[in-house]
Amino acid sequence: MSIDAVLSRISEIRSQIDTLQGRSTASTAAGPATSSPSSAAFADALATATGTGASSATAATAAAAGAGPSASATPATSVDAGRGTIATGSGATGDDVVAAAKKYLGVPYVFGGETRAGMDCSGLVQTVFKDLGVTMPRVVPDQADMGVAVPSLAQAQPGDLIIPKGEGHIVIYLGDGKVLHAPRPGKDVRIVDNWYSEGDIATIRRIVPSAQEAAATAATKVASTVGAAGATSTTDLQTAALKSLLAAGSAA
Repeated sequence: MSIDAVLSRISEIRSQIDTLQGRSTASTAAGPATSSPSSAAFADALATATGTGASSATAATAAAAGAGPSASATPATSVDAGRGTIATGSGATGDDVVAAAKKYLGVPYVFGGETRAGMDCSGLVQTVFKDLGVTMPRVVPDQADMGVAVPSLAQAQPGDLIIPKGEGHIVIYLGDGKVLHAPRPGKDVRIVDNWYSEGDIATIRRIVPSAQEAAATAATKVASTVGAAGATSTTDLQTAALKSLLAAGSAA
C-alpha cells in the first residue's frame, strides 16, 4: 500500500470518527447504555474502511462490553450493621431478611434465647441478620440505633424493623401490613397483622437495602460499566486501525 493510499485511508477513518462522535454526543442524554451501540457502529465502519471484516470487529466490541458486569467486585460475606448507614457488604436485601426470618416460624419464645431451641424478639432479629452475614447488636435499644430511619410506616419495606416506643419489643415488617416476631413466653415465632400505629412507633430501621433499592443500584452499576467498556473499546479500535495502516504503508 502506498503512502498516498495510507493517508487517504486515515482521512476516511478520521471523517468516520468525527461522524460517530457526533452521534455519541447526541445520544448522551439517553443514558450510559447508548454507548455500546455507538461503539459497535464505529467498529463496523472502521472494519469496512480497513478491510478487516465487520463481523470480527463487532464481535470484539460486544465481547468488551459484555465483560463489564461480570467483572464487578464480589461483595463481602459479612459486615457490621452501622448507625446511619445501610449495610451492603453481605449483598442481602430486605426480601432476604423476610425469607430468613420465616425459617424460624414455630420456634418457642425463650427470654435471652438465640437458637431454634428458643429465642426472644431481639434474639430472633440478631440471628436472622447473622444468617445473612450481617452483624447486629443483641438487645432492642442497640438494634434501634442501627441502619437508617424510615420516615413513616407508609414507607416501610419488607425486611425493615419496627420498634415501638419504650423499645421493649422489635418486629420484622413483611409488607402488606404483616409483621413477624417472637411475642412472649408461651408463644412461638409467628406472623401477625401489624398492630402498631404511627403514634406507637419509636423508630423504623432499614438495615440492608430494600429489594427495589438493590435492583436500582445494580442497574446503575451495569449501565455505567457497559458504557465505560464501550468507550474504551472505541479508543482501542481507533489506535489499532491507525497503527495497522501506518505499518502497511511502511511495508509498501
